[in-house]
Amino acid sequence: MSKKNSLDKLRNIGIMAHIDAGKTTTTERILFYTGRTYKLGDVNEGSTEMDWMIQERERGITITSAATQCEWKDYAFNIIDTPGHVDFTIEVERSIRVLDGAIALFCAVGGVEPQSETVWRQADRYHVPRIAFINKMDRIGADFFGAVRMMKERLHANPVVLQLPIGAEDKFVGVVDLIEMRAYIWNEKSESDLGVSFLTGEIPPELMKDAIEYREKLLETVAEYDDALLEKYLAGETLNPNDIGNAVRKATLQADVTPVLCGSAFRNKGVQPLLDAVISYLPSPLDVPPIEGENPATGEKEVRKPDDSAPFSALAFKLASDPHVGKLTYLRVYSGRINAGSFVYNVNKDKNERINRLLLMHANDRTQIKVISTGDIVAAVGLKETKTGDSLCDPDHPILIEPMNFPEPVISIAIEPKTKAEEEKLAASLYRLTDEDPTFRVKTDPETCQTIISGMGELHLDIIVDRLKREFNVQANVGKPEVAYRETIDEVVESEGKFIRQSGGQGQYGHVWLRIEPMPPGSGFEFINGIKAGAVPREFIPHVEKGVIEAMGSGPLAGYPMVDLRVTLFDGAFHPVDSTELAFKIAGSIALREGTKKGKPYLLEPIMALEVVIPSQNLGDIIGNLQQRRAKIEDIKTKRDQQIVHADVPLAEMFGYATQLRSLTQGRGNHTLQFSHYARVSSEIQEHVCGFVY
Repeated sequence: MSKKNSLDKLRNIGIMAHIDAGKTTTTERILFYTGRTYKLGDVNEGSTEMDWMIQERERGITITSAATQCEWKDYAFNIIDTPGHVDFTIEVERSIRVLDGAIALFCAVGGVEPQSETVWRQADRYHVPRIAFINKMDRIGADFFGAVRMMKERLHANPVVLQLPIGAEDKFVGVVDLIEMRAYIWNEKSESDLGVSFLTGEIPPELMKDAIEYREKLLETVAEYDDALLEKYLAGETLNPNDIGNAVRKATLQADVTPVLCGSAFRNKGVQPLLDAVISYLPSPLDVPPIEGENPATGEKEVRKPDDSAPFSALAFKLASDPHVGKLTYLRVYSGRINAGSFVYNVNKDKNERINRLLLMHANDRTQIKVISTGDIVAAVGLKETKTGDSLCDPDHPILIEPMNFPEPVISIAIEPKTKAEEEKLAASLYRLTDEDPTFRVKTDPETCQTIISGMGELHLDIIVDRLKREFNVQANVGKPEVAYRETIDEVVESEGKFIRQSGGQGQYGHVWLRIEPMPPGSGFEFINGIKAGAVPREFIPHVEKGVIEAMGSGPLAGYPMVDLRVTLFDGAFHPVDSTELAFKIAGSIALREGTKKGKPYLLEPIMALEVVIPSQNLGDIIGNLQQRRAKIEDIKTKRDQQIVHADVPLAEMFGYATQLRSLTQGRGNHTLQFSHYARVSSEIQEHVCGFVY
């Protein structure tokens, strides 16, 4: 691909939508029609260019965002194809963060689906102008006007229809262009045409009324963005298609309207007009506000205009591992130029780093280049310290660009290597994966010593485990993380602990009596010295306490830590020669262990404070599901068309909840969990966990 001549002929765009709306298929058609590829990729056949990962081709879904470049009518496009599944929302987030415009795909049958709402909000957050493409017009049940209506209702968007479909389902043959007021019929006489050619002609008589109506709506909406057009419109003059198009562009660049087109990417219909619309309505780097940041030394505001002569500035928005070249750092260049081999300043890490090589990426294929400049989206090799969201710039002109926000993981599982020999390999592999994916976390539970991995959903973690096996050759066992239960007692008991050992020479002697009492929930532990008349010498008492605390680390039921106990040392005995610190420590441990067995011990489970935000129509299903999970509903609040449910729920019942919540709400619900307190379990639950009840 030749280097772009000017920034006004560059488009950095992403394709975003709900899963199965046709993003990857549309991207494949764009690559074909622009001459980037010479064969049509098929998702069902696993032959797509952009879904290059083994897991993507096996499952027929996009997992990681993939970048490519192509040209159309002397314009250069940088395109990022993003996933549609909510588990991989970070891929959409970081792609939208560095793009200038986006194509929002909607299925003509499903309309605005749940993940469409999520990605639309992400684009709103970064003020990214969009055009909409109602795809799959050839499908049974296709409803173009229903999809447009859903854009208004669910997205609160301002859709402006630029095309009307001619027919639908198997009778979808073309579109009416409302700016030119002409019909475009695709030529289907031979399969070799592949939708490349189409015929223009008069609007079918049965569509003329709708065409006039929707053209009027179009003009009413966009005329206010162009004074000259508004004057002509109000005067009833004939309007030039170029003038209408310019007004649509101005309104779109302000993100006030969303032009709507339609077609069927799989049937090769509507892709070329979509490419024309990208050129006509989506911004170049010159059309978006200059990138802003702050000077890390002074804290003052800094601005970088999109100009090759300005100081270099870029944002690292993605890391990836390449088996041939190592770590790839994807960059969006906002200003300036830089050559391979140059040093850049990482503001976040306060370090200079050397860019060894620069690569243009086409999915996982690489083309080496020598220089990058304003507007480019490329991959760099050699940046060792740089992480996702870091700002890179000219060392003499530092600027800290606002980093990205990463959502917190919603689900966790335990993982362990199948063999002891793979422990280090597993740890290193997990570290590399956390490097790539900011929504993937790894920690070691200090109580259970399990390695816990956390992510955005069960599919997310399933892919992680699959990648460990295939890419890193690490075999691992996975399961639920062990719930950190606690134990305490129900009755006051007195217990004797005696440790006597004679083995020639000095022996060991320690003898104590403890009173063990339950305390209110959340009280923790209290030790009281109740010794009178020196039954236990003062110097040994702290060691009795140490023995008690040590024994509390493993309760009588299932070995979980004990809590909420008051222990009083009220009597004992000592030997003037054989008594030692160790003997009294062991005696304290024995007394506590034996005493808690007699105190009717019971199990405590962690209770989480849960907040669930859901559409109002799903409230009944959610409440029913939470009651099945032993939740105690605290309150329910209404906010517009949403319900906010607060509840206390046992952690043990929350595994798999994120996935079930998405299922019950079609992906429109979300939740947060945080620890609240410990509470007593029922005898049935205790028997299930421990195998018995005292």
